[in-house]
Amino acid sequence: MTAVISLNHVAMVFPALQGLGSVKALEDVNFEFRENEFVVALGASGCGKTTLLNVIAGFLPPTSGQVLHKGDPISGPGRDRGVVFQKHALLPWLNVIQNTEFGLKLQGVASAERRIRARENLALVGLSDFENYPIYQLSGGMQQRVGLARALTCDPDMLLMDEPLGALDAFTRENMQELILDVWQKTRKVVFFITHSVEEALFMATRLVVMSPRPGRITHEYKLDFYNQYFESGNARQVKSSAEFIAMREEILSIIYGEERSGLEP
Repeated sequence: MTAVISLNHVAMVFPALQGLGSVKALEDVNFEFRENEFVVALGASGCGKTTLLNVIAGFLPPTSGQVLHKGDPISGPGRDRGVVFQKHALLPWLNVIQNTEFGLKLQGVASAERRIRARENLALVGLSDFENYPIYQLSGGMQQRVGLARALTCDPDMLLMDEPLGALDAFTRENMQELILDVWQKTRKVVFFITHSVEEALFMATRLVVMSPRPGRITHEYKLDFYNQYFESGNARQVKSSAEFIAMREEILSIIYGEERSGLEP
């Protein structure tokens, strides 16, 4: 598979502030995101997952190392990378379709074209009937679907998703996991997805990476097939309750909790 994003010896150190010491958030991260992959990162709180996402997005320049998009250095945010934030970050004075087409408007795309593309992606996330609704009338899950549609409408190579389901109730969260997988199956965008839920990570990932407590490093990597089992069966609960899934969940939990207890977590 072709590498869409490559991380070469990436490190991130935040400088000292107001008498506090500097913080080494990432150390020697090497990784490739390949075509059609859904990569999920897990790790203890503060392990650098969001910092890594922000570096890939171009929001933060790494202290050392290099991030490449198809061989070219990333020097800032770009339309090739779409971000779905933990909090939906929608503009409350715009309605659903205006939020969805907002990125295209900033790019100078003609009104008719951006409206067509926005509607295509609202249909993809099941919101065709809500395009003229104000944002405040939508549930949390629906707002996150608008955020996903907005990111897709700019047609990026890669979607960066920073705990987008963390604030949702359990039932809505499970529905959103299935919707995101279904959208990924149809679009085959490269996805980098951050979560604190081991079950969510195992269910959604084609590749799972576990990061160490700060400074964040990738310590474990797994190729997974539970997403395929869901596509074949259409039954998420059947997949999540299988003996294989439960055994893998316990293995990952033991790694994360073992690293936390080892004294690596400051």
